[in-house]
Amino acid sequence: MTEFDKNSKENEQPNKKDDGFIKGISKEANDFIHNTVDTSGKIIKSITGEGGLVGKTVDSSGSIVKKVSEKGSDVIGKTVDNSSKTFKSIKEKTFNRKNK
Repeated sequence: MTEFDKNSKENEQPNKKDDGFIKGISKEANDFIHNTVDTSGKIIKSITGEGGLVGKTVDSSGSIVKKVSEKGSDVIGKTVDNSSKTFKSIKEKTFNRKNK
């Protein structure tokens, strides 16, 4: 099994509830950023060496980028959830009134 196959299997979540279009795209973008940061970090470290200033800088900057990406994904998820709850509440109040 190749490394790509392993990563693909790890990212699958068969029993997970469908998050919807926006949250799904946000999570995919977050995963893409994480994978890109990890891969570029490995490439740079393979050229410059694991230790030293360059390796530590790559690790630190990669951590910052990943955390910003995660925060953005969380904000998008919360915004979608809140919007959905608000819409459902308005819909229930508007369309589910009992006729007198």
